[in-house]
Amino acid sequence: MALESLSEALTGALKKITRSSVVDKEVVKDVVKDIQRALLVADVNVQLVLQVTKNIEKRALDEELPPGISRKEHIVRIVYEEITKFLGEKAEKIVLQPAGTPTILLMVGIQGSGKTTTTGKLARHFQRRGFKVGVVCTDTWRPGAYFQLAQYLEPVNIDVWGDPESKDAVRLAKDGVRHFKDKKHDIIIVDTAGRHKEEAGLIEEMREIAGAIKPHETILVIDGTIGQQAKGQAEAFKNATTLGSIIITKLDGSAKGGGALSAVSATGAPIKFIGEGERIENLEPFEPERFVAKLLGFGDLKTLLTKVKEASKDKEMSKKDAQKFMAGKFTLKDMYQQLEMLSNMGPLQQIFQMIPGMGANLPKSFVEDSEKNLYRYKVIMNSMTEKELADPKIIHFSRVKRIARGSGTKPDDVKALLGQYEMMKKMMKQFGGKRGRIKKMAGKNNPLAGMNFDLPE
Repeated sequence: MALESLSEALTGALKKITRSSVVDKEVVKDVVKDIQRALLVADVNVQLVLQVTKNIEKRALDEELPPGISRKEHIVRIVYEEITKFLGEKAEKIVLQPAGTPTILLMVGIQGSGKTTTTGKLARHFQRRGFKVGVVCTDTWRPGAYFQLAQYLEPVNIDVWGDPESKDAVRLAKDGVRHFKDKKHDIIIVDTAGRHKEEAGLIEEMREIAGAIKPHETILVIDGTIGQQAKGQAEAFKNATTLGSIIITKLDGSAKGGGALSAVSATGAPIKFIGEGERIENLEPFEPERFVAKLLGFGDLKTLLTKVKEASKDKEMSKKDAQKFMAGKFTLKDMYQQLEMLSNMGPLQQIFQMIPGMGANLPKSFVEDSEKNLYRYKVIMNSMTEKELADPKIIHFSRVKRIARGSGTKPDDVKALLGQYEMMKKMMKQFGGKRGRIKKMAGKNNPLAGMNFDLPE
C-alpha cells in the first residue's frame, strides 16, 4: 500500500496501547514518541509533527473518557482523528456535468510526475463507473507521447485523439475536444506537455489551452517522491491557474509520501486521488479518513467491496460465498477463484491491506507466493478430483504423487499448495473472529461511526 513503512510504524505504536495491561502517562508518552519518529521518517514537516503529537498527548492525558469505551479505544480514536486532520478532513470529488453535457478535464504537471500515466488511470477510473471517456493528447514536446498514451489505453478500449506530427498544442486541444463532443462522450480528458514549473512557456501554453477549451476542472499531477517540495510545486500552479484537483502519484513504497501529502494539504488545494503502482487500475479516490484508517491497520472495507463488485461483474460471486470465504469455510477451488478475482483487482498486498487488521499481520511470503503461484495452482488443481477439491484433508502421500505426476509438477509443489490453503483458512478464521468494532467508540459526528473495521490487536 501507499506509505507501507509509515503504516507499519504507526500500527506498531498502536499495538503498544492495545497490548499494555495499564495505559498510564509513561505508555502514552512512549507511544507519542513512536508516532513522532514514524511521521518524521515519512518526511512530514517537523513543526507539523510536533503539533500533531502534542495534540495527541494532551488529549490522551486530559480528556474524559466518553461513556462505553475503554481508555485504549479512546486513545486509538484520538490518534486517528489527529492524523486525519493534517491530511484534510474532508474528501472532495471531481464534479461531473449533467447528463448530455461532456465534462472537460485538463491535466497539468511537471515532466516526470507521471502525468500521462495518471491521465490513463483517471480515464479508466471513470470508464469502470460506466462513463464513455475520450482522451486528447496535446503533448507536442515529448517524442512518442501520443503513442505511449494510445498504447496504454488500447487494452481497455478507451479512445485517444491526437496528431504526432502537429506542433500546435492549442489547436490539438480544441480539435480533440470537438471530436469527442461530436461522438457524445461523457468525459473528455486533455493531457498536456510537462516541463519545469518555472518555464514561462509551460504556464503560458497551459493558460492558452485552458482559454481555448474552457475545462470544468484543471488537475495538477504531483510526484509523491519529492516530499515537502510538493508544496512549492502546488503553489506555483495554483498561482498560475485555478486548480480544481491534485493527484499525488508514486506513493507506493515512497519514504517521502507523507511529506508530499501533508505539504500539499497545507496549501489548501484539494487532493482528490492518489496513485500507487503501475497498473491502470492503481488510482484511488483520496478520502482522508479511509486513508488514515488503512495507515493505522484498520482496513478499508468500503473500497474493498467496491473493487469486489467491479471485479466480480463477469464472475458469479454471491454474498453467501463472500461470507463463507471470510469465515474460513472454503474449498481449494473456492480459494483459487477468490485469489484469481483479487489479483484482477490489483496487487494482492494492496487488496489485503483493505481487510481490517490483515495488512500489518500478513506474512509477505504469503502474498508473494500467492501472486507468483496462481497459474501453477490452477494446473495442479486441474489434476485433482472433485472430491479432493472439496475436501483437501483426504489428500495424502499417494494422492500427492498422483496429482504431481498428472500436473507435471513436484510433490513439494502440491504440498506447498495445500500448506497455503491451510494458512489462508487459518488467517480468515482469525480475522473473521476479531472483536470490538471501532464504530462503537465514535461519536455520531465522527467519520469512524460510518466505518466497519476492527481494532488492531
